[in-house]
Amino acid sequence: MSKKKKKTNKSNEFDFLPPAELPPTFGHQAENNFEENVQVEDFGMIDDYGLDMEFSDEDLLPENSAPSSISVGFVGVGGGGNKMANAFLEIGFTKTILVNTTGKDIPKNVGEKHVVLIPDSDGIGKNVEYGKEVFTQNGAVVEDALRTKLGKVDWLFVLAGGGGGTGSSVAALHPVFERYMRSVQSSGKVIYVVSWPTAQESLNPTIARNALSLINDVQQHCHMVLDNERSTRLLRGKIGMLGMYPVSNTQFAKSLAQVLKLSNEDSPIQSFDSKDLETCLDNEGRAFLGSTIIKNPSGNLGSVILHNCMNRSACPPPKGKAAAGSLVLVASEEMVADPKVSKHLESAIAYVGGRCETLFSGVYVRKNVPGLIAILSMNGLQG
Repeated sequence: MSKKKKKTNKSNEFDFLPPAELPPTFGHQAENNFEENVQVEDFGMIDDYGLDMEFSDEDLLPENSAPSSISVGFVGVGGGGNKMANAFLEIGFTKTILVNTTGKDIPKNVGEKHVVLIPDSDGIGKNVEYGKEVFTQNGAVVEDALRTKLGKVDWLFVLAGGGGGTGSSVAALHPVFERYMRSVQSSGKVIYVVSWPTAQESLNPTIARNALSLINDVQQHCHMVLDNERSTRLLRGKIGMLGMYPVSNTQFAKSLAQVLKLSNEDSPIQSFDSKDLETCLDNEGRAFLGSTIIKNPSGNLGSVILHNCMNRSACPPPKGKAAAGSLVLVASEEMVADPKVSKHLESAIAYVGGRCETLFSGVYVRKNVPGLIAILSMNGLQG
């Protein structure tokens, strides 16, 4: 009685692959080592570096609850940078860490998981050369925190205050930021947001020198300068000294957050999308961000938007033409339904577009807005 061959119905997920060719035996039977567990990293292949990394949930910060069309993380360096970073943390950007050489400058409400303290240091004493040396020696501490706490982000915003020692030394960490971005295969860049001291603070030669050193260090990268003198002037008489910087930091954080949020939304009129935003951020050189509310949009709207955004921004007014920019408008249903106002909006976009080589724009509709809201960004500015 002949035995019938058993048919197997087991499917193989790799059935589509061609059969592998066995290596030659070179005159003798090769030993069967197929049962050995082989780890690809054991081979030290260069191709293995930069592969998607896995991160421990224990240290990984939660995903941002603030909506954004692009993957972003924030790193505040030094006392001023920590306060700016805290403003983003408070509005839902949980992928935020605060780096400092002393715990005394860390905002009290920030959880320990967001804090990275450089070991064996207690401040820099406004000595930038020493600060850069400390960061160079402890780059691995910061890089490890970026990997384990942030995981993967595509765009890294580095916030630092000019004038002090720690924040003004942040350029020494740029190789660390770039290594981190490469290792997690980020598609974006490092964006610096740095502050310039007030006129009174700048009377101190050391503070002025440190701030200038910081600006020069980030000049070749995409960077934004926030002038504290302009910030305090805009708020003076409205906010007391104690709340002036927190309010200023929150205003800036909310403006940038709106750009990130709106670029994630569809518009029935015109959308400003993630690719538009990334094209703007991809430009090296100085960047500008300003916003304004116009109660009754009418003639010369483009000129009014440009003038108000420049005069009511903490950023110094841009000079010359930007390589790229964006104008995001938020209007009421009544405005966009009015033919006259609609015509003014179109003219305004064209007018502002004359200040940029490429202008991306978006028009969004909201109920109960107090007026026409305009958010203007300009990127790739010189000087």
